[in-house]
Amino acid sequence: MIFRTATRRDLPAVIALLADEERVIDPATVQVDEAYARAFAAVEEDARNELMVLDEGDGTVLGCLQLTYIPGLGRHGEERALVEAVRVRADRRGAGLGRELLTRAVGRARDRGCTLVQLTSNKRRSEAHRFYASLGFERSHDGFKLAL
Repeated sequence: MIFRTATRRDLPAVIALLADEERVIDPATVQVDEAYARAFAAVEEDARNELMVLDEGDGTVLGCLQLTYIPGLGRHGEERALVEAVRVRADRRGAGLGRELLTRAVGRARDRGCTLVQLTSNKRRSEAHRFYASLGFERSHDGFKLAL
């Protein structure tokens, strides 16, 4: 497995992972429209954002996540990492790929000097919550969102 920064070529596979958590969508059927291309370019150009993929070794994307590095005055000016959009391909779950993906992301944040890694997860995803807890993540806050 190769953990690497996503390239533009990976975009259809990443969109397919994000589109449906319960089934495998063939990336060749995914339309990369202007909004997706613009969002990818913004992430790619921002030194505080990384779209990471877990590659089977032949270019096949099996998982993805986005890391955002957040500077702040809290925690005495220490940087934190926010993990979002964690996905593993539906037909490859249960084989440790999610653990590999998150372990490498945490290592990347640690290497950057972050002192905290945080993430949110939908309240209904109880299996995901158990998974995150098994990696050492603790429920410490309630999250709130405001759709605009």
